[in-house]
Amino acid sequence: MKYILALDQGTTSSRAIVFDRQGRAVASAQQEFRQSFPRPGWVEHDAREIWASQRAVAAQALRDVLEGQSLHALAGEVAIGITNQRETTVLWDRATGEPVAPAIVWQDRRTAARCDELRRQGKAGLIQRKTGLVIDAYFSGTKLQWLLEHVPGARARAQRGELAFGTIDSWLIWNLTGGTTHVTDASNASRTLLFNLHTLQWDDELLRLLDIPRSVLPQVVPSCGVLGHTASAVFGASLPIAGLAGDQQAATFGQACFAPGMAKNTYGTGCFMLMNTGDAAVASRNQLLSTVGWQGPPQQARNTAYCLEGGVFMAGATIQWLRDGLQMIQSAPEVEALAALVPDTGDVYLVPAFAGLGAPDWDGYARGTLIGMTRGTTRAHIARAALEAIALQVADVFAAMARDSGIALKELRVDGGASSNNLLMQMQADFLGVPVVRPKVTETTALGAAYLAGLATGFWRDAQEISAQWQVDRRFEPQMTGRDRTAKLARWRQAVERAKGWDNVTP
Repeated sequence: MKYILALDQGTTSSRAIVFDRQGRAVASAQQEFRQSFPRPGWVEHDAREIWASQRAVAAQALRDVLEGQSLHALAGEVAIGITNQRETTVLWDRATGEPVAPAIVWQDRRTAARCDELRRQGKAGLIQRKTGLVIDAYFSGTKLQWLLEHVPGARARAQRGELAFGTIDSWLIWNLTGGTTHVTDASNASRTLLFNLHTLQWDDELLRLLDIPRSVLPQVVPSCGVLGHTASAVFGASLPIAGLAGDQQAATFGQACFAPGMAKNTYGTGCFMLMNTGDAAVASRNQLLSTVGWQGPPQQARNTAYCLEGGVFMAGATIQWLRDGLQMIQSAPEVEALAALVPDTGDVYLVPAFAGLGAPDWDGYARGTLIGMTRGTTRAHIARAALEAIALQVADVFAAMARDSGIALKELRVDGGASSNNLLMQMQADFLGVPVVRPKVTETTALGAAYLAGLATGFWRDAQEISAQWQVDRRFEPQMTGRDRTAKLARWRQAVERAKGWDNVTP
Protein backbone atom coordinates (compact mmCIF):
# COMPACT_ATOMS: atom_id res chain seq x y z
CA MET A 1 0.00 0.00 0.00
CA LYS A 2 1.49 3.33 -1.10
CA TYR A 3 -1.27 5.86 -0.47
CA ILE A 4 -4.53 6.50 1.31
CA LEU A 5 -7.24 8.38 -0.62
CA ALA A 6 -9.49 10.41 1.69
CA LEU A 7 -12.90 11.41 0.36
CA ASP A 8 -14.09 14.49 2.26
CA GLN A 9 -17.67 15.20 1.27
CA GLY A 10 -18.66 18.53 2.85
CA THR A 11 -21.68 20.79 2.94
CA THR A 12 -20.60 23.08 0.11
CA SER A 13 -17.93 21.09 -1.74
CA SER A 14 -16.52 17.64 -2.36
CA ARG A 15 -12.80 17.11 -1.85
CA ALA A 16 -10.33 14.30 -2.32
CA ILE A 17 -6.86 14.24 -0.78
CA VAL A 18 -4.17 11.60 -1.25
CA PHE A 19 -1.90 11.11 1.77
CA ASP A 20 1.46 9.39 1.98
CA ARG A 21 2.88 7.40 4.89
CA GLN A 22 4.10 10.58 6.65
CA GLY A 23 0.57 12.00 6.65
CA ARG A 24 1.45 14.55 3.95
CA ALA A 25 -1.04 15.55 1.27
CA VAL A 26 0.55 14.67 -2.08
CA ALA A 27 -2.45 15.41 -4.31
CA SER A 28 -5.86 16.99 -3.89
CA ALA A 29 -8.87 18.22 -5.82
CA GLN A 30 -12.01 20.09 -4.81
CA GLN A 31 -15.31 20.97 -6.46
CA GLU A 32 -18.21 23.05 -5.17
CA PHE A 33 -21.80 22.05 -5.83
CA ARG A 34 -25.13 23.85 -5.75
CA GLN A 35 -26.97 24.85 -2.61
CA SER A 36 -30.76 25.02 -2.85
CA PHE A 37 -33.06 27.05 -0.59
CA PRO A 38 -36.55 26.35 -1.98
CA ARG A 39 -38.43 27.84 1.00
CA PRO A 40 -37.47 29.83 4.10
CA GLY A 41 -35.71 27.43 6.48
CA TRP A 42 -35.32 24.71 3.84
CA VAL A 43 -31.87 23.62 2.60
CA GLU A 44 -31.48 20.93 -0.05
CA HIS A 45 -28.77 19.23 -2.12
CA ASP A 46 -28.96 17.15 -5.27
CA ALA A 47 -27.51 13.82 -4.10
CA ARG A 48 -26.62 12.90 -7.68
CA GLU A 49 -24.52 16.05 -7.96
CA ILE A 50 -22.79 15.20 -4.68
CA TRP A 51 -21.84 11.77 -6.04
CA ALA A 52 -20.73 13.14 -9.41
CA SER A 53 -18.56 15.82 -7.81
CA GLN A 54 -17.02 13.39 -5.30
CA ARG A 55 -16.23 10.84 -7.99
CA ALA A 56 -14.71 13.52 -10.22
CA VAL A 57 -12.36 14.96 -7.58
CA ALA A 58 -11.31 11.50 -6.42
CA ALA A 59 -10.40 10.49 -9.98
CA GLN A 60 -8.52 13.76 -10.48
CA ALA A 61 -6.47 13.34 -7.30
CA LEU A 62 -5.60 9.77 -8.24
CA ARG A 63 -4.56 10.80 -11.76
CA ASP A 64 -2.30 13.48 -10.28
CA VAL A 65 -0.54 10.87 -8.15
CA LEU A 66 -0.20 8.39 -10.99
CA GLU A 67 1.28 11.06 -13.33
CA GLY A 68 0.03 9.52 -16.54
CA GLN A 69 -0.07 5.87 -15.51
CA SER A 70 -3.24 3.88 -16.03
CA LEU A 71 -5.70 3.85 -13.15
CA HIS A 72 -5.36 0.05 -13.24
CA ALA A 73 -2.01 0.60 -11.48
CA LEU A 74 -3.94 1.55 -8.32
CA ALA A 75 -4.86 -2.04 -7.47
CA GLY A 76 -3.16 -3.00 -4.24
CA GLU A 77 -1.62 0.47 -3.79
CA VAL A 78 -4.49 2.64 -2.52
CA ALA A 79 -7.10 2.29 0.22
CA ILE A 80 -10.00 4.69 0.76
CA GLY A 81 -11.20 6.52 3.86
CA ILE A 82 -14.47 8.46 3.80
CA THR A 83 -15.66 11.39 5.88
CA ASN A 84 -18.85 13.32 5.30
CA GLN A 85 -21.22 16.10 6.23
CA ARG A 86 -23.41 14.51 8.87
CA GLU A 87 -27.19 14.34 9.31
CA THR A 88 -27.92 15.22 5.67
CA THR A 89 -30.57 12.71 4.62
CA VAL A 90 -30.92 10.81 1.35
CA LEU A 91 -33.67 8.37 0.38
CA TRP A 92 -33.16 6.39 -2.83
CA ASP A 93 -34.53 3.57 -4.96
CA ARG A 94 -32.56 0.34 -4.39
CA ALA A 95 -33.25 -0.89 -7.93
CA THR A 96 -32.30 2.23 -9.90
CA GLY A 97 -30.01 3.96 -7.41
CA GLU A 98 -31.91 7.20 -8.02
CA PRO A 99 -32.87 9.52 -5.13
CA VAL A 100 -36.64 9.85 -4.72
CA ALA A 101 -36.31 13.46 -3.54
CA PRO A 102 -33.64 16.10 -2.94
CA ALA A 103 -31.36 15.43 0.02
CA ILE A 104 -32.44 17.32 3.14
CA VAL A 105 -29.37 19.08 4.51
CA TRP A 106 -28.42 19.15 8.19
CA GLN A 107 -29.12 22.92 8.25
CA ASP A 108 -32.74 22.40 7.16
CA ARG A 109 -35.43 23.45 9.67
CA ARG A 110 -38.60 22.05 8.05
CA THR A 111 -39.14 19.49 10.82
CA ALA A 112 -38.91 21.98 13.72
CA ALA A 113 -42.67 21.67 14.34
CA ARG A 114 -42.41 17.87 14.51
CA CYS A 115 -39.62 18.27 17.07
CA ASP A 116 -41.86 20.60 19.09
CA GLU A 117 -44.55 17.92 19.03
CA LEU A 118 -42.14 15.28 20.34
CA ARG A 119 -41.14 17.56 23.20
CA ARG A 120 -44.80 18.22 24.06
CA GLN A 121 -45.31 14.45 24.15
CA GLY A 122 -42.61 14.25 26.81
CA LYS A 123 -40.13 12.32 24.66
CA ALA A 124 -37.08 14.56 25.25
CA GLY A 125 -35.77 12.56 28.19
CA LEU A 126 -36.24 9.20 26.46
CA ILE A 127 -34.44 10.36 23.33
CA GLN A 128 -31.57 11.93 25.22
CA ARG A 129 -31.06 8.83 27.40
CA LYS A 130 -30.97 6.51 24.42
CA THR A 131 -29.22 8.61 21.78
CA GLY A 132 -27.27 11.26 23.69
CA LEU A 133 -28.97 13.88 21.49
CA VAL A 134 -31.45 16.66 22.04
CA ILE A 135 -34.63 16.78 19.98
CA ASP A 136 -33.89 19.08 17.06
CA ALA A 137 -34.55 19.31 13.32
CA TYR A 138 -30.76 19.16 12.88
CA PHE A 139 -30.75 15.37 13.11
CA SER A 140 -31.70 12.83 10.45
CA GLY A 141 -34.62 10.98 12.04
CA THR A 142 -37.32 13.60 11.57
CA LYS A 143 -35.95 14.39 8.10
CA LEU A 144 -36.40 10.75 7.09
CA GLN A 145 -39.89 10.71 8.60
CA TRP A 146 -40.76 13.83 6.59
CA LEU A 147 -39.59 12.21 3.34
CA LEU A 148 -41.61 9.04 4.01
CA GLU A 149 -44.71 11.14 4.64
CA HIS A 150 -44.36 13.70 1.85
CA VAL A 151 -42.87 11.83 -1.13
CA PRO A 152 -45.81 10.12 -2.88
CA GLY A 153 -45.78 6.38 -2.26
CA ALA A 154 -42.53 6.47 -0.28
CA ARG A 155 -43.79 4.87 2.92
CA ALA A 156 -45.40 1.92 1.16
CA ARG A 157 -42.31 1.42 -1.00
CA ALA A 158 -40.05 1.60 2.05
CA GLN A 159 -42.11 -1.03 3.85
CA ARG A 160 -41.75 -3.29 0.80
CA GLY A 161 -37.96 -2.91 1.02
CA GLU A 162 -37.67 -0.94 -2.21
CA LEU A 163 -36.06 2.20 -0.72
CA ALA A 164 -32.80 2.82 1.13
CA PHE A 165 -32.04 5.59 3.62
CA GLY A 166 -28.62 6.89 4.35
CA THR A 167 -26.59 9.85 5.40
CA ILE A 168 -24.02 10.98 2.83
CA ASP A 169 -21.51 8.29 3.81
CA SER A 170 -24.02 5.56 2.98
CA TRP A 171 -24.93 7.24 -0.30
CA LEU A 172 -21.29 7.47 -1.39
CA ILE A 173 -20.52 3.87 -0.43
CA TRP A 174 -23.61 2.62 -2.27
CA ASN A 175 -22.39 4.33 -5.44
CA LEU A 176 -18.72 3.46 -4.97
CA THR A 177 -19.57 -0.23 -4.65
CA GLY A 178 -22.01 -0.28 -7.56
CA GLY A 179 -25.04 -0.64 -5.30
CA THR A 180 -23.82 -3.74 -3.49
CA THR A 181 -23.11 -2.26 -0.03
CA HIS A 182 -25.58 -0.37 2.18
CA VAL A 183 -23.74 0.53 5.39
CA THR A 184 -22.93 3.33 7.79
CA ASP A 185 -20.67 3.51 10.84
CA ALA A 186 -21.54 4.19 14.46
CA SER A 187 -20.30 7.80 14.35
CA ASN A 188 -22.82 8.64 11.63
CA ALA A 189 -25.57 6.37 12.97
CA SER A 190 -25.34 8.13 16.33
CA ARG A 191 -26.54 11.37 14.65
CA THR A 192 -29.90 10.04 13.45
CA LEU A 193 -32.12 9.98 16.60
CA LEU A 194 -32.60 6.28 15.76
CA PHE A 195 -29.43 4.72 17.20
CA ASN A 196 -28.99 3.59 20.79
CA LEU A 197 -25.70 4.96 22.11
CA HIS A 198 -25.42 2.21 24.73
CA THR A 199 -26.36 -0.91 22.76
CA LEU A 200 -24.76 0.47 19.56
CA GLN A 201 -27.77 -0.79 17.59
CA TRP A 202 -30.78 0.71 15.83
CA ASP A 203 -33.43 1.10 18.52
CA ASP A 204 -36.88 -0.41 17.93
CA GLU A 205 -38.64 1.96 20.34
CA LEU A 206 -37.20 5.00 18.57
CA LEU A 207 -38.08 3.55 15.17
CA ARG A 208 -41.69 3.14 16.32
CA LEU A 209 -41.73 6.66 17.74
CA LEU A 210 -40.74 8.18 14.39
CA ASP A 211 -42.58 5.54 12.33
CA ILE A 212 -39.43 4.44 10.48
CA PRO A 213 -39.43 0.95 8.90
CA ARG A 214 -36.24 -0.95 9.75
CA SER A 215 -36.01 -2.12 6.13
CA VAL A 216 -34.68 1.28 4.95
CA LEU A 217 -31.76 1.37 7.39
CA PRO A 218 -28.12 0.60 6.56
CA GLN A 219 -26.03 -1.98 8.40
CA VAL A 220 -23.75 -0.42 11.05
CA VAL A 221 -20.07 -1.34 10.59
CA PRO A 222 -16.87 -0.30 12.42
CA SER A 223 -15.28 3.05 11.56
CA CYS A 224 -11.93 1.30 11.13
CA GLY A 225 -12.03 -1.84 9.00
CA VAL A 226 -12.52 -2.93 5.40
CA LEU A 227 -16.26 -2.56 4.73
CA GLY A 228 -16.30 -3.13 0.98
CA HIS A 229 -14.51 -2.53 -2.30
CA THR A 230 -15.15 -0.08 -5.08
CA ALA A 231 -16.63 -1.40 -8.30
CA SER A 232 -13.86 -1.59 -10.90
CA ALA A 233 -15.81 0.70 -13.21
CA VAL A 234 -15.58 3.61 -10.76
CA PHE A 235 -11.80 4.18 -10.72
CA GLY A 236 -10.49 1.46 -13.02
CA ALA A 237 -9.48 -0.79 -10.14
CA SER A 238 -11.18 -2.35 -7.12
CA LEU A 239 -9.99 -0.45 -4.05
CA PRO A 240 -10.73 -1.31 -0.39
CA ILE A 241 -12.90 1.15 1.57
CA ALA A 242 -11.38 0.83 5.02
CA GLY A 243 -12.19 3.94 7.06
CA LEU A 244 -15.44 5.80 7.72
CA ALA A 245 -16.46 8.56 10.13
CA GLY A 246 -18.61 11.66 10.24
CA ASP A 247 -16.65 14.82 9.56
CA GLN A 248 -16.32 16.05 13.12
CA GLN A 249 -15.37 12.68 14.56
CA ALA A 250 -12.85 12.24 11.75
CA ALA A 251 -11.32 15.64 12.54
CA THR A 252 -11.01 14.65 16.20
CA PHE A 253 -9.18 11.50 15.13
CA GLY A 254 -7.03 13.50 12.73
CA GLN A 255 -6.08 15.86 15.57
CA ALA A 256 -4.83 12.82 17.51
CA CYS A 257 -7.25 13.49 20.38
CA PHE A 258 -6.95 9.89 21.51
CA ALA A 259 -6.90 10.47 25.28
CA PRO A 260 -9.93 11.43 27.41
CA GLY A 261 -10.03 15.18 27.99
CA MET A 262 -8.43 16.15 24.66
CA ALA A 263 -10.56 18.50 22.55
CA LYS A 264 -10.60 20.06 19.10
CA ASN A 265 -12.70 22.62 17.27
CA THR A 266 -13.23 22.59 13.51
CA TYR A 267 -14.03 25.83 11.70
CA GLY A 268 -15.96 24.84 8.60
CA THR A 269 -19.43 25.77 7.39
CA GLY A 270 -20.35 25.37 11.04
CA CYS A 271 -18.14 25.07 14.11
CA PHE A 272 -17.92 21.80 15.98
CA MET A 273 -16.09 21.14 19.21
CA LEU A 274 -15.56 17.57 20.35
CA MET A 275 -13.89 16.25 23.48
CA ASN A 276 -12.86 12.63 23.89
CA THR A 277 -14.59 11.12 26.95
CA GLY A 278 -13.05 7.65 26.62
CA ASP A 279 -15.05 4.44 26.53
CA ALA A 280 -18.08 5.89 28.33
CA ALA A 281 -20.80 8.19 27.03
CA VAL A 282 -21.10 11.26 29.29
CA ALA A 283 -24.66 12.51 29.73
CA SER A 284 -24.77 16.28 29.22
CA ARG A 285 -26.49 18.59 31.66
CA ASN A 286 -25.79 21.66 29.52
CA GLN A 287 -27.46 20.76 26.22
CA LEU A 288 -24.36 19.33 24.60
CA LEU A 289 -24.48 16.05 22.70
CA SER A 290 -23.05 12.67 23.59
CA THR A 291 -21.94 10.87 20.46
CA VAL A 292 -19.84 8.00 19.21
CA GLY A 293 -16.41 9.26 18.24
CA TRP A 294 -15.26 6.16 16.35
CA GLN A 295 -15.43 2.41 16.60
CA GLY A 296 -12.60 0.01 15.90
CA PRO A 297 -12.83 -3.60 14.75
CA PRO A 298 -15.03 -5.83 16.96
CA GLN A 299 -12.06 -7.92 18.09
CA GLN A 300 -10.46 -4.91 19.80
CA ALA A 301 -11.12 -4.59 23.54
CA ARG A 302 -12.77 -1.27 24.48
CA ASN A 303 -13.09 -0.50 20.81
CA THR A 304 -15.59 2.39 21.00
CA ALA A 305 -14.56 5.96 21.83
CA TYR A 306 -17.23 8.46 22.85
CA CYS A 307 -17.21 12.25 22.66
CA LEU A 308 -19.05 15.25 24.00
CA GLU A 309 -19.96 17.64 21.21
CA GLY A 310 -21.19 21.18 20.82
CA GLY A 311 -22.18 22.38 17.37
CA VAL A 312 -22.41 25.94 16.04
CA PHE A 313 -24.42 26.06 12.84
CA MET A 314 -22.96 29.20 11.24
CA ALA A 315 -19.18 29.73 11.20
CA GLY A 316 -17.61 29.86 7.73
CA ALA A 317 -21.15 30.21 6.42
CA THR A 318 -21.31 33.56 8.23
CA ILE A 319 -18.34 34.78 6.19
CA GLN A 320 -19.99 33.40 3.04
CA TRP A 321 -23.02 35.54 3.91
CA LEU A 322 -20.83 38.64 4.13
CA ARG A 323 -19.46 37.72 0.69
CA ASP A 324 -22.58 36.52 -1.14
CA GLY A 325 -25.45 38.06 0.79
CA LEU A 326 -24.14 41.50 1.73
CA GLN A 327 -21.37 41.54 -0.93
CA MET A 328 -19.08 43.28 1.57
CA ILE A 329 -16.06 41.23 0.47
CA GLN A 330 -15.06 39.53 -2.76
CA SER A 331 -13.46 36.45 -1.16
CA ALA A 332 -13.53 34.92 2.31
CA PRO A 333 -9.85 35.61 3.15
CA GLU A 334 -10.50 39.37 2.77
CA VAL A 335 -12.49 39.43 6.01
CA GLU A 336 -9.37 39.34 8.21
CA ALA A 337 -7.85 42.50 6.71
CA LEU A 338 -11.20 44.30 6.73
CA ALA A 339 -11.88 43.41 10.39
CA ALA A 340 -8.36 44.52 11.36
CA LEU A 341 -9.12 48.08 10.21
CA VAL A 342 -10.90 48.74 13.51
CA PRO A 343 -9.67 47.93 17.05
CA ASP A 344 -13.08 46.65 18.19
CA THR A 345 -16.66 46.28 16.99
CA GLY A 346 -17.90 49.52 18.53
CA ASP A 347 -20.32 47.43 20.64
CA VAL A 348 -21.85 45.87 17.50
CA TYR A 349 -22.80 42.20 17.81
CA LEU A 350 -23.84 39.79 15.07
CA VAL A 351 -25.73 36.69 16.19
CA PRO A 352 -25.63 34.48 13.07
CA ALA A 353 -28.71 32.42 13.87
CA PHE A 354 -29.64 32.10 10.20
CA ALA A 355 -30.46 28.42 10.72
CA GLY A 356 -31.42 28.72 14.39
CA LEU A 357 -29.05 28.31 17.31
CA GLY A 358 -27.19 25.11 18.10
CA ALA A 359 -25.44 24.23 21.35
CA PRO A 360 -25.88 25.19 24.09
CA ASP A 361 -29.09 27.16 23.30
CA TRP A 362 -30.86 24.87 20.79
CA ASP A 363 -33.41 27.39 19.56
CA GLY A 364 -34.68 26.46 16.12
CA TYR A 365 -36.71 29.66 16.00
CA ALA A 366 -33.82 32.07 16.63
CA ARG A 367 -32.86 34.18 13.63
CA GLY A 368 -29.88 36.27 12.62
CA THR A 369 -29.55 39.54 14.51
CA LEU A 370 -27.22 42.51 14.00
CA ILE A 371 -27.46 44.80 17.00
CA GLY A 372 -25.74 47.85 18.45
CA MET A 373 -25.25 49.79 15.22
CA THR A 374 -24.90 53.57 15.16
CA ARG A 375 -24.22 56.08 12.38
CA GLY A 376 -20.54 55.44 13.03
CA THR A 377 -20.81 51.72 12.22
CA THR A 378 -18.84 50.69 9.13
CA ARG A 379 -18.49 47.47 7.19
CA ALA A 380 -15.22 46.92 9.07
CA HIS A 381 -17.14 46.86 12.37
CA ILE A 382 -19.61 44.35 10.91
CA ALA A 383 -16.78 42.19 9.57
CA ARG A 384 -15.11 42.19 12.98
CA ALA A 385 -18.44 41.40 14.65
CA ALA A 386 -18.82 38.42 12.28
CA LEU A 387 -15.43 37.03 13.30
CA GLU A 388 -16.17 37.66 16.97
CA ALA A 389 -19.52 35.87 16.59
CA ILE A 390 -17.75 32.70 15.50
CA ALA A 391 -15.33 32.81 18.44
CA LEU A 392 -18.02 33.78 20.96
CA GLN A 393 -20.29 30.89 19.95
CA VAL A 394 -17.33 28.54 20.43
CA ALA A 395 -16.67 30.08 23.85
CA ASP A 396 -20.25 29.23 24.90
CA VAL A 397 -19.71 25.59 23.89
CA PHE A 398 -16.28 25.48 25.56
CA ALA A 399 -17.76 26.62 28.89
CA ALA A 400 -20.60 24.10 28.70
CA MET A 401 -18.16 21.30 27.91
CA ALA A 402 -16.04 22.12 30.94
CA ARG A 403 -19.15 22.05 33.17
CA ASP A 404 -20.34 18.71 31.77
CA SER A 405 -17.00 16.93 31.90
CA GLY A 406 -15.67 18.41 35.11
CA ILE A 407 -12.40 18.93 33.23
CA ALA A 408 -10.78 22.35 32.96
CA LEU A 409 -9.58 22.16 29.37
CA LYS A 410 -6.00 23.42 29.13
CA GLU A 411 -5.90 24.07 25.38
CA LEU A 412 -8.00 23.79 22.26
CA ARG A 413 -6.68 22.21 19.06
CA VAL A 414 -8.13 23.87 15.96
CA ASP A 415 -8.51 23.02 12.29
CA GLY A 416 -10.65 23.76 9.26
CA GLY A 417 -10.53 26.56 6.72
CA ALA A 418 -11.07 29.51 9.06
CA SER A 419 -8.35 28.33 11.46
CA SER A 420 -5.90 29.96 9.04
CA ASN A 421 -7.34 33.35 10.05
CA ASN A 422 -4.85 34.59 12.66
CA LEU A 423 -7.12 37.38 13.92
CA LEU A 424 -9.96 34.90 14.53
CA MET A 425 -7.63 32.49 16.33
CA GLN A 426 -6.35 35.27 18.60
CA MET A 427 -9.94 36.26 19.35
CA GLN A 428 -10.65 32.63 20.18
CA ALA A 429 -7.77 32.39 22.65
CA ASP A 430 -8.85 35.68 24.25
CA PHE A 431 -12.48 34.60 24.69
CA LEU A 432 -11.54 31.14 26.02
CA GLY A 433 -8.69 32.19 28.29
CA VAL A 434 -6.59 29.18 27.22
CA PRO A 435 -4.11 28.65 24.35
CA VAL A 436 -5.43 27.82 20.90
CA VAL A 437 -3.12 25.43 19.03
CA ARG A 438 -3.11 25.14 15.24
CA PRO A 439 -1.34 22.13 13.70
CA LYS A 440 0.80 22.21 10.57
CA VAL A 441 -1.75 20.04 8.77
CA THR A 442 -5.16 21.70 9.13
CA GLU A 443 -6.97 19.31 6.76
CA THR A 444 -7.57 17.09 9.75
CA THR A 445 -11.04 15.93 8.70
CA ALA A 446 -9.67 14.21 5.61
CA LEU A 447 -6.57 13.15 7.52
CA GLY A 448 -8.70 11.46 10.20
CA ALA A 449 -10.52 9.42 7.56
CA ALA A 450 -7.15 8.50 6.08
CA TYR A 451 -5.79 7.47 9.47
CA LEU A 452 -8.78 5.18 10.10
CA ALA A 453 -8.32 3.51 6.72
CA GLY A 454 -4.56 3.33 7.19
CA LEU A 455 -4.84 1.61 10.56
CA ALA A 456 -7.28 -0.93 9.11
CA THR A 457 -4.90 -1.84 6.27
CA GLY A 458 -1.59 -1.75 8.17
CA PHE A 459 -0.48 1.46 6.45
CA TRP A 460 0.13 2.89 9.94
CA ARG A 461 0.93 0.66 12.91
CA ASP A 462 -0.94 2.28 15.78
CA ALA A 463 -2.19 5.48 17.41
CA GLN A 464 1.29 6.25 18.75
CA GLU A 465 2.70 6.47 15.22
CA ILE A 466 -0.14 8.82 14.26
CA SER A 467 0.35 11.01 17.36
CA ALA A 468 4.02 11.40 16.47
CA GLN A 469 3.03 12.93 13.12
CA TRP A 470 0.97 15.71 14.73
CA GLN A 471 2.99 18.96 14.79
CA VAL A 472 2.26 22.50 15.96
CA ASP A 473 2.17 25.31 13.40
CA ARG A 474 1.29 28.15 15.79
CA ARG A 475 0.16 28.58 19.38
CA PHE A 476 -2.10 31.56 20.21
CA GLU A 477 -1.89 32.69 23.84
CA PRO A 478 -4.75 34.68 25.45
CA GLN A 479 -4.06 38.40 25.79
CA MET A 480 -7.39 39.65 27.17
CA THR A 481 -7.76 40.29 30.90
CA GLY A 482 -10.18 38.16 32.89
CA ARG A 483 -12.36 41.19 33.65
CA ASP A 484 -12.62 42.18 29.97
CA ARG A 485 -13.36 38.59 29.00
CA THR A 486 -16.20 38.32 31.51
CA ALA A 487 -17.72 41.59 30.31
CA LYS A 488 -17.45 40.58 26.67
CA LEU A 489 -19.11 37.22 27.20
CA ALA A 490 -21.92 38.79 29.24
CA ARG A 491 -22.63 41.38 26.52
CA TRP A 492 -22.64 38.63 23.91
CA ARG A 493 -25.22 36.68 25.89
CA GLN A 494 -27.45 39.78 25.93
CA ALA A 495 -27.31 39.84 22.13
CA VAL A 496 -28.09 36.11 21.90
CA GLU A 497 -31.20 36.56 24.04
CA ARG A 498 -32.45 39.24 21.62
CA ALA A 499 -32.16 36.75 18.72
CA LYS A 500 -34.06 33.90 20.35
CA GLY A 501 -37.56 32.88 19.29
CA TRP A 502 -37.88 35.44 16.49
CA ASP A 503 -39.46 33.06 13.96
CA ASN A 504 -41.99 31.88 16.52
CA VAL A 505 -43.45 35.33 17.24
CA THR A 506 -46.77 36.19 15.61
CA PRO A 507 -46.72 39.71 14.10
